[in-house]
Amino acid sequence: MAVVTGALPSVLAKLGDLLIGEYKLQKGVKGEIIFLKAELESMKGALEKLSSKPADELDIQDKIWAKDLRELSYDIEDSIDTFMVRGKASQSAKLHGIRKFIDRSVGLFRKAKIRHGIATEIRDIKSRVVEVHERRRRYDVSLGVDKPSTAAVDPRLFSQYTEIEELVGIVETRDELINIVMEENEVPIQKGKIVTIVGFGGLGKTTLAHAVFDKIRPGFDCCASVSVSQTPDLKKLLKGILYQLDKKYEDINEKPLDEGQLVNELRKFLRRKRYFIVIDDIWDISVWRMIKCALPHSDAGYIIITTTRNSDVAEKVGSPYNMKPLSQNNSRKLLYKRIFGNEGKDNNEDIEKCPDAELTEVSERILKKCAGVPLAIITMASLLACKPRNKMDWYEVCNCIGTGLENSIDVENMRKILSFSYYNMPSHLRTCLLYFSVFPEDYKIEKHRLIWMWIAEGFIQCEKHGESLFDLGESYFNELISRSMIQPIHGYNNDTIYECRVHDMVLDLICSLSSEGNFVTILNGTDHIPPSNTIRRLSLQNGKEHLSETLETKRLQQVRLWSQVPWEPISLELKHLMCLYTDLSIRVPNGIGSLTRLEEMSELLIDDSNMDILEELGWLSELRVLRIALGGWNNNLVECLGKLQKLRELSVWARGGQTNIGGLDAWVAPRHLFSLSTRWGCWFSTLPAWINPSLVPDLSKIFIGIRVLQQADLDILGRLPALCYLEMQVEHEDLGIPSGFLVGADSFPCLLSCEFRGFVRPVLFQQGAMPRLRTLWSWFSVRGAREIANSYGGLDLGLMNLPSLQKVSVGLDCNGANDEEVKELRAVLSHGTKIHPNRPRLWINRKAVKDTDNE
Repeated sequence: MAVVTGALPSVLAKLGDLLIGEYKLQKGVKGEIIFLKAELESMKGALEKLSSKPADELDIQDKIWAKDLRELSYDIEDSIDTFMVRGKASQSAKLHGIRKFIDRSVGLFRKAKIRHGIATEIRDIKSRVVEVHERRRRYDVSLGVDKPSTAAVDPRLFSQYTEIEELVGIVETRDELINIVMEENEVPIQKGKIVTIVGFGGLGKTTLAHAVFDKIRPGFDCCASVSVSQTPDLKKLLKGILYQLDKKYEDINEKPLDEGQLVNELRKFLRRKRYFIVIDDIWDISVWRMIKCALPHSDAGYIIITTTRNSDVAEKVGSPYNMKPLSQNNSRKLLYKRIFGNEGKDNNEDIEKCPDAELTEVSERILKKCAGVPLAIITMASLLACKPRNKMDWYEVCNCIGTGLENSIDVENMRKILSFSYYNMPSHLRTCLLYFSVFPEDYKIEKHRLIWMWIAEGFIQCEKHGESLFDLGESYFNELISRSMIQPIHGYNNDTIYECRVHDMVLDLICSLSSEGNFVTILNGTDHIPPSNTIRRLSLQNGKEHLSETLETKRLQQVRLWSQVPWEPISLELKHLMCLYTDLSIRVPNGIGSLTRLEEMSELLIDDSNMDILEELGWLSELRVLRIALGGWNNNLVECLGKLQKLRELSVWARGGQTNIGGLDAWVAPRHLFSLSTRWGCWFSTLPAWINPSLVPDLSKIFIGIRVLQQADLDILGRLPALCYLEMQVEHEDLGIPSGFLVGADSFPCLLSCEFRGFVRPVLFQQGAMPRLRTLWSWFSVRGAREIANSYGGLDLGLMNLPSLQKVSVGLDCNGANDEEVKELRAVLSHGTKIHPNRPRLWINRKAVKDTDNE
C-alpha cells in the first residue's frame, strides 16, 4: 500500500484559520482545536516518514495505522469545510422594518445552531484522533523503523550482467558516447573528462555505462565501477573503489579508516595514474561532491562517467549526455527478439517485422506505450511471451498497462525500478505526482490548469508570508520534470513548457500506488472497486453510459474531485475561488466582483452584452493573470486594468477578426508585469513610456502591436534585462529610415525567440546582438530588402552575428517584385544560413512566395 499524507497538510492550515478567523466558536472549542492541531502535526511527521518507505519495507500495523489516519484526515477536512461555508454564508439582500428583524433573528438562531454543531463535531474528531493514537500504542506501531527488505535482489542488478549481444541499439549508443569521452579514439592525455548519463528510469543508463566501461577499460592503468544508490554508505563506497583499483587493498574492509583517511588514500593512489571510474546512480549532488574530493586531477588523463535520473544533478556534475529512447525500428527489433527469438530466421539477424501479421497492429500499440524505453519493452515482451499468440490476449495486456491493474512479477519488477525515483522525492512531490492518476494515458495536461488543481486540493502550502502559491506550484512542476517523472511538452518555439504528459509506465506505477492508497478512484469500465472504499477523488475516463449505473452504487458524498474526460462545465460555490477558466462561448454573469480571491481569470469574453462587468473586474485586486477577448472597445477597460496592481500576465485580443477596436495608450502596467500580449486588433499608438528597464524589470514576454515604431524604441526594448520572447507587429514602419532598423551590440541579452511582423525592410543585426537567440521570425517585402541592399552595397542581414541561432523563418511580401528578384533574395538567405556555424534551418513562407521553389 502506498502511504500518503491524505488531507493533513490542508487540515492543519484550516485548523489554524479556525483559531484566528471570525467564527465565534463556543467556549472551550479553541482549546480542543489547539490540541488537535498539535496532535495532527506529530502524526503528519510520522506519516511523512512512513511515506518515504516502499510498501514491502513497512510493518502491517504501520500500514493500517496510516490508512486510518489518512481517511480520518479527509473526514476532518470535510467537516471543517462544511462549517466554514455555513458559518460564512452570504447575508440576505437589504431588508427593512419587520422583515429585517425577522431575518436577523432567524439568522442568529441558524448560526448558533451551526456553532453548536461544529463544537460537537470537533469533540467527536478529538475522540477519533485520540483513538487512533491509542491504537498505535496498544499495538506498538513502529512508525517506519527500518526492516529487512523482503526483496532478495535489486532488479536493476541484472542490467549490469546482460550480454551486449542480447541488447538492441546499445552498440551505436556506446560508440557515440565513446567518441565523446575519447579524443581521436585515444585516451585523453594530460586531461580529464567527466560525462553524466541522464535520463528516465529504465532507459538503460547503467547498461550503457558498463558497455563503455567494458569496451575501453584496457586503455587505462586502473578502473573501478560502483553504484551509489539512494542511501549511500560513503565509507563502503570509497573502500569499494580502492579494492577495484588495486587488489592490494583486499583487506581494506578490516582497517578502521574514516572518510577523510579513505579520501586521502584514493587521492594519493590516483594522482599519477591514468584511471577510469564509473559512478552509477547518483541521486544527490552532495554525495557526488564528497566522492569527487577523492578523485584528483591526473597528469596521465582520466575519465569519469556518472549516471543519474535527475537533470539538475547532471548539470552540476557536468557534461550531461541525455539518454535517448530507442528508435521505433530498434524498439520493434527488441520486442520481437524477446518474444520470438530467432523464429523464422536462419541466422542471428534481428527480426524487424512481426512474424505473425495478425499481431502487427497490437504490437505497434504496445510499442507506442513503451515509447522507446528498453525496460518497458522487455517487461511487455516477458508478459506477451507467456500469452497465446492471438490478438485478443495481446490487446488485454496492452490495455492493462497504464492503469495499474497488471500484477505479474515482470510488471512488479518494472514498478520497483521506477519506484526508486518516487520514494526518493519529498512527500509534497509524491502527492503531486500521484495526482496525475486522474488523467488518462496519452493525455496532454496543461501546466497552469494542473497547478491550480494542486492549489485547490491544498497540496501547496506556503511557509513564507506573501509567497505565491502558483509560483511555488510551478517550482514543483519543474522539479518533477527535472527528476524525469513527467515529460515536458514545449510551445511553438521549443523554449516554453505549456503542457506535459506522463509516460505510460510511470502512469502505471502511480495508478497502482494511487489505488492502493485510495487516493484516486478511476472508472474506465475495467475497475473493480471494493464496496467498503469511500471515494475521495473520482476520475471517469471513457464516458461510457454504463458507468452511471456503477456510480449509483457508490457513496459520492465525500468526493472532493470529479474529473471527467472530456471535461464538462461544473457549477461551484465560488467565494474562495482562486482560478477561473471559461470558454469563450460562456457569458460571465454579473456578480464577478464578489470573487475577491481570484488570482487567475482566463478566456473572459467582454462584448456589448456584458460591458458593465468591467467595473466589477476592477475590484479583483488579487488578479495575477488576466486573459480577455474583446468583442468591442470600452474606455472603461483602461481604468479597470489600472486598478489591478498585482497583474503579472495580461493578454488582450480582439475577437471575430476585428482589426481596429481601440488602444491601451493610457494604461500604465504594474512594476512586476511578467508577460504582455496585446495582439489581433489591440494596438499601442507608440511604444508606451513605461516599457523601460527601470519600470518593468521583470518583463520577460512581449507580444504587442505598435502603430508607429522608431529606432529609439527598438533600442529601449533591447535594454530590458529579462526579456526572453518578443513578437512585435507594426502598422506604419516606413518613416523615412532608408537604412532600416538595426539591432545594436549588447541588445536583447536574454532573448531566445523573436518575431518581427509588418516591417517593410528587414531588421539587421550587429555583432554582439541577441547572443542567446535561437529562433528568428522575420516578415518583410522583397522590394524593401532590395532597398537595404542598395544602401549597403549588398544584402547581409547579419545572421552570422547571432551565435546561438537554430531556426530562421522568413515571410516575404512579393508585391512589386519579379521572379528573378525573389530567387535572388532566396539565394542570399540560403547562403547566410549555410555559412553560419550552426547551419540553422531556413523556412520561407510558401504563401508569400509565388511561382518559385521553396526551402
